[in-house]
Amino acid sequence: MNAKSAISKEIFAPHDERMLGAVQVKRRTKKKIPFLATGGQGEYLTYICLSVTNKKPAQASITKVKQFEGSTSFVRRTQWMLEQLRQVNGIDPNRDCPEFDLIFENAFDQWVANTASEKCTFFQVLHHTCQRYLADKKPEFINCQSKIMGGNSILHSAADSVTSAVQKASQALNERGERLGRAEEKTEELKNSAQQFAETAHKVRFRQDK
Repeated sequence: MNAKSAISKEIFAPHDERMLGAVQVKRRTKKKIPFLATGGQGEYLTYICLSVTNKKPAQASITKVKQFEGSTSFVRRTQWMLEQLRQVNGIDPNRDCPEFDLIFENAFDQWVANTASEKCTFFQVLHHTCQRYLADKKPEFINCQSKIMGGNSILHSAADSVTSAVQKASQALNERGERLGRAEEKTEELKNSAQQFAETAHKVRFRQDK
C-alpha cells in the first residue's frame, strides 16, 4: 500500500471522509521555531490532503498530515475548511514547476511539491472540488497553467469524453431507428403494391377465363 492509500485508510476513513487528492510537500522557507521550543520529533514527511465528508451536506477540507522518521503511521496536523481557502498561487503559469502557495484566512504556507506533475494533479482536483462544493466565496487561482483551470483538466476531460460518447451513441441509435423506420415503410409499400398487383392479375385472369 502506498503512502496516499495508507493516509486515506488511516486518517480519513475512520472519520467517515473520502480523500480526494494529496501532494507530498516541503516548505520553501524554513518555519521560525520559538526560542523555547525543545524536544523536536526529528525528520518527517508532509502531505497536503484534500478530503470530503460522506455525510450530507458534504463538507470539503484541506488537512496537513505528517509521517515522522522511523514511524509507519501518519499524524493529522492542521486542518482548514475549504471555505477558509482564499488564494491558490501556482507561481509560474508558463512552465511546470513544483512550487505553490496556499493562503487561508489565518495562515500562509509556501510549498514545494515532490514533483511538478504531482502538484498539477492536486491543483486540478482542488480546482474541481472548489467548483463543486463552494457555492460562493471561491478561492482565487493565480499564476496557474491553463490545463489546470480550463477544459484540459483530467476530470473535465473524462466527463467530456463520457458525454461525447453518450451523445454519439444516442445519435447512432436515432439514425439507425430512422433507417429501420424508412425500411419498414418501404417494405409495407412493396407489400401493398404486390398485393394490389396480385389482385389485379387475378381479376384479369378471371375475365379471360370467362
